[in-house]
Amino acid sequence: MSSDDRPARPGRPRAVPNADSVLSPRDQILDAAAALFVENGISATSTRAIAERVGIRQASLYYHFAGKDDMLVELLTTSVRPSLELVRGLEQLVPETASAAGALAALVVADVDTLARTPHNIGTLYLLPEVQGERYDGFRAERVELQDTYGRLGSLAADPDVAASVTQQRLGVVLIQLAETVIQLRRSGPVQDADRDAIVATCLRACGLDTAAVAAARREAEALLATVAV
Repeated sequence: MSSDDRPARPGRPRAVPNADSVLSPRDQILDAAAALFVENGISATSTRAIAERVGIRQASLYYHFAGKDDMLVELLTTSVRPSLELVRGLEQLVPETASAAGALAALVVADVDTLARTPHNIGTLYLLPEVQGERYDGFRAERVELQDTYGRLGSLAADPDVAASVTQQRLGVVLIQLAETVIQLRRSGPVQDADRDAIVATCLRACGLDTAAVAAARREAEALLATVAV
């Protein structure tokens, strides 16, 4: 057998991630971590396994992250913070230049789109026992803040009968969980525009809005999202 016919040996781990990737070195590590966390769970995933998935030495991984907890915190935060930053701007427009229903619809659109883009559907890890630890207090606090905002906008937008029968806090829980159904939808394939539109309409319907009000809120949401930076 000539040297050209011999099977190639696996290359040695690199000191840096693949320079040809469209992702930055840090994002390559996060992408690999997200894939392994979702595939195998958090406890069963080691930093060595993450480094091997990227194709770098384990020591090189620590240049970017102190450990897998830091990676998971960043991944979870990116599933919440864009929506939270958007809605902080939206709330400043209510009620002077935007309706609560329009702002709520814009929030749902943005939140669904954010969750649909998270690496490897990282939202599936929200309820794992490890994520309930102190290390993840910051992420959980931001998600609670987002949930409270859902409640405020939902209560302002709600039909009087709904507003009288459901507390603002409970409405926030219902609305954020409706938005997060996109996490389960991703399990069966890519999220479609029709999926997002259905979730937006369902959230507005949960507030007691009729067909005409839902349509108006969705139109307003398009205009708001075009003017409010995420």
